Amino acid sequence: MEFNKGSFRPGIFFILLAVISGVAVVLGTVGWPDKTPPHKAVKDFGLRKPAPDFELKDATGKVVHLSDYKGKVVLLDFWATWCGPCGIEIPWFTEFQRKYKDRGFTVLGIAMDDSGWKDVKPFVADKKINYKIVLGDDKTSDQYGDVEALPTTFVIDREGRIASVHVGLVDKKEFDDAIQQLL
Repeated sequence: MEFNKGSFRPGIFFILLAVISGVAVVLGTVGWPDKTPPHKAVKDFGLRKPAPDFELKDATGKVVHLSDYKGKVVLLDFWATWCGPCGIEIPWFTEFQRKYKDRGFTVLGIAMDDSGWKDVKPFVADKKINYKIVLGDDKTSDQYGDVEALPTTFVIDREGRIASVHVGLVDKKEFDDAIQQLL
């Protein structure tokens, strides 16, 4: 077939170009196979670092250490009463505590309120928190990488190693997947 300069129609050319470009965009965004690896709920064991031990007090004045929970999967949550996203996650953690406690799991909350138990105790009672709460301090925050954003939550395996870290509000399913994988 020979190209005849007089038979070229720019309108048709641009329509075909637009159709081909549209198909390419659709295939590139929806129809192309996803080559990204699936999200892992927890780090591979060899990549997990030991969770730092601490010595903090609960509402009764009893000293609590992270090492007291060795052999359990621990969801360690840095939070505060004034933190909106923390208030969203706390009912999930209460549910996880109830659901998985008999399988070697526990939630441990570290309240980072400057006002201490004055604000934390009524909040815990109001939210019906069913897991241990301790008061955090700067030293503990520093041990865990200078926790600056709340909530910051660590999921710790039975050997006391950090299996996952979640900064800010995270989907409930991400926590549940990590917990179930470690149990």
